[in-house]
Amino acid sequence: MQCGISVILHREPKNEETMRRIACRQAVVFALLIGSAGTIHAQENTMRENPIFGQIFPQGEKLPEEFSAYFIGQAYRAPLVRDEALNCPVSNVTFSPGCRNNWHIHKASKGGGQILLCTDGEGWYQEEGKPAVEILPGTVIHIPANVKHWHGATAESWFAHLAFEIPGEDSSNEWLEPVTNKEYNKLPQ
Repeated sequence: MQCGISVILHREPKNEETMRRIACRQAVVFALLIGSAGTIHAQENTMRENPIFGQIFPQGEKLPEEFSAYFIGQAYRAPLVRDEALNCPVSNVTFSPGCRNNWHIHKASKGGGQILLCTDGEGWYQEEGKPAVEILPGTVIHIPANVKHWHGATAESWFAHLAFEIPGEDSSNEWLEPVTNKEYNKLPQ
């Protein structure tokens, strides 16, 4: 079986915003390629773990103890791209209903941040000081470096997204306080 891909190059001035848009487009194309290659394995995996949530990527394993401390509820992670030469880790993260991560910041002195690509279910994304945004399949969220935020499932739905870690200088993650039940329950249900 062969797969053909056409790429149209568009010349734009190479400023930071343009490079960010190009990286985002490349990430989406890459995710689609991974998804088409791994569909059969993913369906088998998710059917064992969660028969009511038929996402196309592997659900993965429950988060290890050191990460689950930064989540309310149960989340799963399936690393999809780990190639250090690419310098752009990609994971499928699955949240059970009501699960969300703590407030956190993807720090970097230059570049960095994260791209979330919702693949299934319904979720929320919120930046500090702004209203929460509903995330549905196909929604792409670009999270610039150094922005305090959280994301997770709605109270009634499973939620899955691909998380693309954008390369940056001096990058790290800073985990902060949990999103309280009071904050979370104010969101539309």
